[in-house]
Amino acid sequence: MTNPSPATESVAISLVGVHKHYGKVHAVDGVDLSVQRGELLGLIGHNGAGKSTLFKMMLGLVSATAGDIRVAGASVQGRDFRAVRRRVGYLPENLVLYDNLTALETLRFFAKLKGVDTASCPALLEQVGLGDVGKRAVHEFSKGMRQRLGFAQALLGTPDVLFLDEPSNGLDPAAIRDFYAQLRLLRAQGVTIVITSHILADLQERVDRLAIMAAGKIQALGSVAELRAHQDLPLAIAVHLAPAALANVAGLVQPLAGVTVDFDQGSAVIHCPRPMKMAVLAALMPLGAGLLDLHIHEPSLEDLFFGMRS
Repeated sequence: MTNPSPATESVAISLVGVHKHYGKVHAVDGVDLSVQRGELLGLIGHNGAGKSTLFKMMLGLVSATAGDIRVAGASVQGRDFRAVRRRVGYLPENLVLYDNLTALETLRFFAKLKGVDTASCPALLEQVGLGDVGKRAVHEFSKGMRQRLGFAQALLGTPDVLFLDEPSNGLDPAAIRDFYAQLRLLRAQGVTIVITSHILADLQERVDRLAIMAAGKIQALGSVAELRAHQDLPLAIAVHLAPAALANVAGLVQPLAGVTVDFDQGSAVIHCPRPMKMAVLAALMPLGAGLLDLHIHEPSLEDLFFGMRS
């Protein structure tokens, strides 16, 4: 038997030619994807794009119609995956909990199901900010507290791979910040994380790469910067101008190819193709002190997502 190459060992999740058909419906239609160890990958798409089905197949909960899926080196349909699954954490979008159990009892219940030492449960509750409510019944918990408890169960057994489906549901802004801070720590420890979210702003500056799904296929894959460059959406340069300079700005930039200007009460917004950014900035230099402020708005992840669908 040959030893795996370093390149193979660095891959935590591998999908090759993956299909899932439900009759004539192709929920997943030929997906190839490789996720590196320690990578934080965002998986986004509109409802019905196929991302939930893909998630379930990577977890071995749904069998692929065709193709090969490997997690931590093991085929999800193979005999070895049973042992690998103990090193995989999963937070479903709708986690079912027993309301009559306390938070600590709930976590111990999941630990026993996974074959994990229950002694780690109190520390995990502390880690997700529930250390002081471990003896409270789950029926007293808010949606955000339930979500934190769900995250704690996903962390049982110090997983190598985490699948998180809409994990920020019900979390307030402070809890979302703390949640992503924990993901950064886990990633630094080599944990591979795949996350879905409809809150695109949460993912924009926090993931290493994004996979955008539509019609059962991955339509785009890369960092936010790479996706911006690929789609070539225009930039918006907002400039605040002194009254005397306002009349001059259009004449300075409109001769540039593809550049347009909108005016609004002492300000102007210049729309330009990405390659023209430096030319626009150079064209504004003659305004001198008449240029009071300037801000460059890059296309957001939401712009990229809807631009791809249009």
